[in-house]
Amino acid sequence: MQSMMKSVARGLAALSDLALWLAGLAMVAMTLIVGAQVFFRYALNSSLVWSEPVSVLLMGWFIFLGSAVGTREGFHLSFDLLSSLVSPQVRLAMESLSDAIVLVFGAAMAFYGWQLGAAAWGARMPALGLPDGISMVPVVLGGGLVVLFSLERLLRRFAGLDTASTSVAHQKTSEV
Repeated sequence: MQSMMKSVARGLAALSDLALWLAGLAMVAMTLIVGAQVFFRYALNSSLVWSEPVSVLLMGWFIFLGSAVGTREGFHLSFDLLSSLVSPQVRLAMESLSDAIVLVFGAAMAFYGWQLGAAAWGARMPALGLPDGISMVPVVLGGGLVVLFSLERLLRRFAGLDTASTSVAHQKTSEV
């Protein structure tokens, strides 16, 4: 099981790295669009009508993809005082319970994001002409990735492997 989990981890590391790059690109694009909007409004006395809805869409992408990567990497905030006071077996059980709760939360994000997106698909964003439900796509994909990465953490722990990631982002931060 360990060799299979290591193979799966390589694929999920690539998926995590892709999500991280997409989140980073969305953040840079949003920053450039907001900067362009400020320039157009104050320097040219004009406005880019599409800048706000596009910025909000991009923000959704970097928030939900970034949170999924944070789930895989174990970078989310946690309260470690109690886990440092208990035995290693209890700590593993607590970490597994935490990952299971995050998995359920990710499933709820994906499920309810899908429902909300489907319900809003018929409406249009006035400035863009796109379906309003498109804003739920990052919620659904981010939730799906949270489920996938939480499941990976649970299975790695069950197989006796460390839950630390093998992604490029984790390796770079580990070297520092």
